[in-house]
Amino acid sequence: MKKVLPLLILLTAIFYIFILPESPLAIKLLFKALPMVLMIIYALINLPKQRFFIHYAVVIGLIFSLIGDVTLHWFVIGLSAFLLGHIFYMAGFITKFKPSLVRGMTIVPLVIYSYILGNGILNSLTDSSLSFPITLYIIVISAMAWTAIMTRNLYAAIGAVLFVISDSILAWNLFVTTIPLSSILVMSTYYSAQFLIVFSLRSYDS
Repeated sequence: MKKVLPLLILLTAIFYIFILPESPLAIKLLFKALPMVLMIIYALINLPKQRFFIHYAVVIGLIFSLIGDVTLHWFVIGLSAFLLGHIFYMAGFITKFKPSLVRGMTIVPLVIYSYILGNGILNSLTDSSLSFPITLYIIVISAMAWTAIMTRNLYAAIGAVLFVISDSILAWNLFVTTIPLSSILVMSTYYSAQFLIVFSLRSYDS
């Protein structure tokens, strides 16, 4: 089962991204959630005997991400679910924080990138009520990415950065300007991000 699940995750993700039609919505959401359900199962069956807070935090983050996946068409609800997911990811990563000046300096490009992204999105909003939740979300996901980098876990760091890229494409396409193949880019980076974060759990054994 442990060896088969990654293949099932890949196949269901490919099916959702490249094959499944846009309607009906209920079927679309079901298959959108399926790779995440499989990732949660994969995370649970691979938890080590000696478990730490990060293992539970990431699993809870995955559950909130799953909720976000099926509620994102109600934008603020979906955004809130993902926000909570990132908070749990970040809380877990903080417990494995390994101080380093070089890694710590990655906060600089993250802040610059977040500012440019946020400024572009906020200046394009037609609904001012979204300004605060979007700003908060950008801050939290950027902080999550930085704490992942600070764990010195390559899988977590790459996964977190891919998550930032995925959400950046989604938001820019939604609020600023159309990005070609945005759906493919968003979901392929998103599923990759989540799987790498899940896979990183195997590295936390002390």
